[in-house]
Amino acid sequence: MGALLDKIYTGAAYLAGIFMVGILVAVIVGILGRLLNFSAAGMDAYAGYSMAASAFLALAHTLRRREHIRVTLLLNAVSGSARRALEVLCYAVGALIAGTLAWFSGRLVWQSHLFNDISTGLDATPLWIPQIGMALGAALLFVAFVHEWTEAMMKRRSPTPAIAEQSHVE
Repeated sequence: MGALLDKIYTGAAYLAGIFMVGILVAVIVGILGRLLNFSAAGMDAYAGYSMAASAFLALAHTLRRREHIRVTLLLNAVSGSARRALEVLCYAVGALIAGTLAWFSGRLVWQSHLFNDISTGLDATPLWIPQIGMALGAALLFVAFVHEWTEAMMKRRSPTPAIAEQSHVE
C-alpha cells in the first residue's frame, strides 16, 4: 500500500510541475497580449490558479521526501524513544491540521459548484474548477501525514536524524 501511495504522491508532484509550466504559459501569453495588443483576458487569474494548484499538489510528495522546513530544535534535544514519540505526536498534529484543511477545501469546492460561483474577471471561470487543485492537494497531504504517522507508529521508518536535517540546508 505504501508503494502505491508513494506513486500517487509522485504523480501529484508531476502534475504540480505541469501547473508550474501553466504559470509560465499564462504569464507569457499575458505579456505578449500587452505587447502585441490582443486580449488575453484572465491570464493573471489562470497564473494564480496554476500557482495554487502547483503548491498544494506538491505538498504530499515533499512531506514524504522529508523536504518540508522543520523546526528541529526540540527534536534534536531528545533521542531514542522520546524523539520517536515526539515525531509521532507531530505527525498526528499535522494530520489533524491537514485533515481540517482538506475538509474545508473540499467543502469550498462543493459550495462553489452548488452556488455556481464564478470569477469576477472577464473570463468568468467557474471557481470550483481551479479550487479542485487545492482540495486534492490538501487531501493528499492529509493522507501523507497519516501515512507518515502510521509508519512512525509501526517503526517502519526511522525518525529523521539530525545530520540529515542539516544536509538539506542550502
